[in-house]
Amino acid sequence: MPMYHTDDQAMLKDSASPFIAEAGPVAHLRSLRDSNDPTGFSRDLWKQFAEMGFTGILVPEDKGGLGLGHVEAGIVLEEIGRNLTPSPFLTTAVAAASALKAAGGAVADEWLPRIAAGDAVIALAIDESQRHRPERVALKAERSGNGFRLSGTKTFVLNGHVADMLLVAARTAGAAGEESGITLFAVPRDAAGLSADPRRLVDSSIASKLTLDGVEVTADAVVGEVDAGWSALKPLLAAARTGASAELLGVGQGAMDMTMTYLKQRKQFGRLIGEFQSLQHRAAHLYSEMEIARSCVMKAQQLLDEGNDGAELMVSVAKAKVGQTTNLAVREGVQMHGGIGMTDEYDIGLYMKRDRALAEFMGDVNYHTDRVARMNGY
Repeated sequence: MPMYHTDDQAMLKDSASPFIAEAGPVAHLRSLRDSNDPTGFSRDLWKQFAEMGFTGILVPEDKGGLGLGHVEAGIVLEEIGRNLTPSPFLTTAVAAASALKAAGGAVADEWLPRIAAGDAVIALAIDESQRHRPERVALKAERSGNGFRLSGTKTFVLNGHVADMLLVAARTAGAAGEESGITLFAVPRDAAGLSADPRRLVDSSIASKLTLDGVEVTADAVVGEVDAGWSALKPLLAAARTGASAELLGVGQGAMDMTMTYLKQRKQFGRLIGEFQSLQHRAAHLYSEMEIARSCVMKAQQLLDEGNDGAELMVSVAKAKVGQTTNLAVREGVQMHGGIGMTDEYDIGLYMKRDRALAEFMGDVNYHTDRVARMNGY
């Protein structure tokens, strides 16, 4: 496929870009942060996302969505990243929607229409340690009557304290480190025995440590099949990683755009600092790296939409490359802004904070670089 947007995708970008820039700018993030908002995002804005059709991009048409793909979802995510817009779009409308769509069944029939309508926020309860290691699920799900009893903890659960439902990966067989024996459950947030300890992250988003103390769920809560949850977890991870790459790309692009504007405005020794050759070289290098990263992300999105066997490798290539590039963009941005880049008055520092948090989500650069090497036989 060509490495550029189709006419329909360009139209989506033309609608998403001004809408998100106006409705969810960096000032919106500052407002939520400074008011110590306990939710971490605006539910009113989430409903506006639904009215624009964004929340239903990956939801099938027969479930009330648009039935589009990851390229289209990435367009929205890039604009979210460019504006640092607090939103549950990545976890709910991209990752959770992908898992539910792949699994099908009664849980999907219930929640996919709610996602499309903007009536649901879904959190991902996958990891259990400081690092992203999804196959190391140890949280126990034991048979109890006609259902299961879940016991254990989950970490880094974005929006876990306010989500309507949580997708919880639990172990029903095997041992930690094995992909087989994992079962995915849809657990309501108000389930007895479920508690959340929310903490505000460096980028002002809120993630929770969840404790499940004998949480009882029925067999209807199983997403997919018992012991075969990896079949639903795999598309969830691919969608979340690709989506995070697209959002990170937006963060890097937003930081670069802000820096280029500053280079054209700031004067030193009677000259615009953008005229200094050393800064021009650094800006040109950053631009080149951003374009390479953009190509990696789009290729991963296209392969996922095609159902191509090479998608898994390209997803990790994209997450690793964008992680490196966006980190370069925010560091160069802060340095080229000089001393003011370290102050809260200027937005460039907020981009650095968002990069730090988002880079860890669903695997950092080291995790995905190692994954690419292993998939290539190293």
